[in-house]
Amino acid sequence: MVRGFVFLLSVTLPVTPPAALPPRAPVVAAPARNGAPVKPATPKPAKPKHAPPRPAPARPAPPPPVIPAPTPEPEPPAAPTKGTNSGLPLPRFATLRSDEVYMRSGPGPRYPIEWVYKRRDLPVEIEREFDIWRLVRDADGVRGWVNTQTLAPRRSGVVLPGPIERALRKEARDDSPAVARLKPGVIVRIRSCDAASDWCAGQVQDYRGYIRRADMWGVYPGEAVQ
Repeated sequence: MVRGFVFLLSVTLPVTPPAALPPRAPVVAAPARNGAPVKPATPKPAKPKHAPPRPAPARPAPPPPVIPAPTPEPEPPAAPTKGTNSGLPLPRFATLRSDEVYMRSGPGPRYPIEWVYKRRDLPVEIEREFDIWRLVRDADGVRGWVNTQTLAPRRSGVVLPGPIERALRKEARDDSPAVARLKPGVIVRIRSCDAASDWCAGQVQDYRGYIRRADMWGVYPGEAVQ
């Protein structure tokens, strides 16, 4: 096995400096043909390849939308103050004439029967008139049409429910002794009411006395009943 040896020699060579460049001569404006001096050309700056985008001009804000004012709804026509057939004031109270009264959905026998009342002297409030038919409302707020022949002009009231017991008193005073204790729903036949009084003279079966008009439904505040 033969081994070889390689010898590396480093040789340093002298470096000759480059010859000095002569200084640049100043630029002197050459006279123009007509004798006026000419300025040397000034180099223009190079334009960038990709110029930054110009900001878009700000747009003015749009005006707020104009919302039209709502159109006022027409007011419903005023309810008549007198019946078109009877000439009596509306509304007014009446009572059921018999123990069987049909309440229909419209003013005529062709309309279906919605309720059958079986309480004579029950008070109802007449709101409208059409021919021989009357639109009535009872103490519970139920409305319907009944024939005028099933109504009577006599007056009555139905006792209202409340936290205290209603009473038919001997005199028109709260401290007067009670003639009868009345439960809600009892019908009181009204004999008379003074317009300036809060009491009405009434009768329940064979008991007569006075009851507050606010304790029953069937008479208006300040109404005079004879």
